[in-house]
Amino acid sequence: MLIGVDVGGTNLRVGVVDGHDILWERRYAADYSGLCGRLPRAQALQAILDSLHAAFEEALAQYPDVTAIGIGFPGFIDPKTQVIASSPNLPGLTNIDLATPLAHRLGCPVMVENDALAAAYGEYALCSGYAPGGLIYIGLGTGVGGGLIVKGSPYTGEHGVAMEIGHLIVEPNGRLCGCGNCGCLERYASASGVVLSYEEFTGRHQDAAVIAKHAEQNDRHALQAYETAGACLAQALAHIVKVVDVGRVVIGGGMSHAWRLMEPAFRQRFEHDLIPVLRGKVDVEITRADDRAGILGAALLAAKHGRLAGE
Repeated sequence: MLIGVDVGGTNLRVGVVDGHDILWERRYAADYSGLCGRLPRAQALQAILDSLHAAFEEALAQYPDVTAIGIGFPGFIDPKTQVIASSPNLPGLTNIDLATPLAHRLGCPVMVENDALAAAYGEYALCSGYAPGGLIYIGLGTGVGGGLIVKGSPYTGEHGVAMEIGHLIVEPNGRLCGCGNCGCLERYASASGVVLSYEEFTGRHQDAAVIAKHAEQNDRHALQAYETAGACLAQALAHIVKVVDVGRVVIGGGMSHAWRLMEPAFRQRFEHDLIPVLRGKVDVEITRADDRAGILGAALLAAKHGRLAGE
């Protein structure tokens, strides 16, 4: 029995996992992005640790037989030390260790992995049954995350930054990104990117959900904001597929609920930018797992990490 955690910029999801089943789940409001923007690094880190600890204690009170905890966290995470080098959407969180203090307080092994990679592993487990093959997962939320599964195994890269699709540059000298570069995908294809596009087109600041409602009512600028998101995502993904040659892509995250607004521009640009030999051979679909993939993947990766550590 395991605990899986999906940490977002504005929310926290915690579940107790047995096999592929989530026995217990809680969702907490956790404005980590705002918290990191307001507080000094040490205070923000302590607040995050305290909120995670409280959530874990609630789960452990009901399921004391949990053997490990896996945390999917947004950021660049060293695959050897699990230290979070930085988190572009959680400003100020650099070179932090969540696993060690939480493991010490809880008396239970804790593993930290990139949130999109955890979701990729969860999607692979749910939909492929661990059959040989590959899968790309793209999480569209506050930012844009990516995870890659190759022959059934999660691929982190040597420095823990493999598949950071959100930081591929799609607009040279474009919008400033939290990673320090300009023109990154997540400044155009995320919820915050849609907000920025709409603001550029209209001069008005609106929440992405409000912009989606405007688009459903055929507001020209709202539709254009989502079309921009879809086209930029397609541009980046077409280049990735040329490199890794994976035939299945799953798109999740909160922004995936607005996929119908992005899909026409995405499909047009994606087919155009793919090399001819790959056209029609890459299956891109919206997740059917809702929010379960991140929780499940984080838990299963904790178990996998424990097995490898014991070998």
